[in-house]
Amino acid sequence: MRTEAELEERLARPSAGLVEDMAKLDGDILVLGAGGKLGPSLVRLALNASGGSRRVIAVSRFSEPGLAQALERDGATVIAADVADDDALRALPDAANVVFLVGAKFGTQGREHATWFTNSYLPGRVADRFRGSRIAALSTGNVYPLVPVTSGGCAEDHPTGPVGEYAMSCLGRERVMSHFAETHGTPLALVRLNYAVELRYGVLVDLAQKILADEPIDLTTGQVNVVWQGYANEVTLRALPLAGVPPYVLNVTGPELISVRQAAEALGAALGREPRFTGEEAPTALLSNASRCHRLFGYPEITPAEMIEHTARWVAGGGHLLGKPTKFERRDGRF
Repeated sequence: MRTEAELEERLARPSAGLVEDMAKLDGDILVLGAGGKLGPSLVRLALNASGGSRRVIAVSRFSEPGLAQALERDGATVIAADVADDDALRALPDAANVVFLVGAKFGTQGREHATWFTNSYLPGRVADRFRGSRIAALSTGNVYPLVPVTSGGCAEDHPTGPVGEYAMSCLGRERVMSHFAETHGTPLALVRLNYAVELRYGVLVDLAQKILADEPIDLTTGQVNVVWQGYANEVTLRALPLAGVPPYVLNVTGPELISVRQAAEALGAALGREPRFTGEEAPTALLSNASRCHRLFGYPEITPAEMIEHTARWVAGGGHLLGKPTKFERRDGRF
C-alpha cells in the first residue's frame, strides 16, 4: 500500500465470507452518506463483493470534486442529494438494503443543535422513509461510558452511558431508529464502531503526526481500540443479514487493547524520532469488547503491528492525509 490507488484497492478487497454473504442477500444496496470518509471504500467493497449482481446506489452531497464520477466509473449508481432535505429523501429510490453512514462528530461545541439534528432527528426520518428495507446503521462505541482498562471493554449488553452531547446524540440515533424499527417491523442492525484506522486518518496517523511535529502526546487516555477500516466496512455490510426486530447490536473494533505509549514508541522507532509524552495513564478509557463480532467474522486481516508499519511509511513519505484528527484523547465528549 504505497500509493493511494493501492490503498483503495486493499480497502475494497472482499473476503470470501463477504462474497458468500452478499450472494445470499436479495436486492440492491443503498448507501446513504457515501461521500464521507468511510463511504467510498464501502461502496467499492459492496460492488466488488456483489460481482455485478445488484445495483449499489451511492447517495451523498458529494462535496469532494471528482468523487461522484470516480464511483460511477467503478460501477456505482450515483445520486447527488442532501438526505436532510425531505423532498430529496422522498425522491430516493427504494432498496431492499440500506446502509446508513450519515453522522456529525466534529464541531459539536457551539453547534449542538446541528449535531442533534444530524445524529438523532435525521436517522428517524430515514428509518421512516425506508420502513420496508433492511437497515444497517453505523453507530459508535461512544455510547458506552469510560470503563476500567482492566475490564476488557464494554460488550453489547453493557449499560450505555454516553459522555458529552456528541455521544448522547449518537445514542439518540440508536433509540430513534429502534423506535421506527419496532413501529414498522423494519429489520435493523446497529454497528457500534470504535476507532477505524487506515493510512490517511485514525489514531495511528494522529500519533505519527505529533511525533514528526515534535508535539507532546497526552497519555491520559492511555489505552484505545483500533481496527482496520477495510474490516469495519466488511462487517457493516455483513451486518445486513443480521438485522432484526428488536435491532441487532454489534460492536466493531480490533481484539487488542492498544497502549498509546507503546504504539507511539513503535511509530517513533519506525520514523526515527523519539516521541514526547505528557500526563499519566488514567485507570479508565473508552473501550469496546468486540468478541461477538470476531466470533461471527473472524479477526481483522491487518494486525496493529502491521498498521503501525504501514502508517509510519505512509506519513513519513508524505502520503495524502484526510486532515480529520480523531481527538481520541478527549475525555469530556467535546469534539
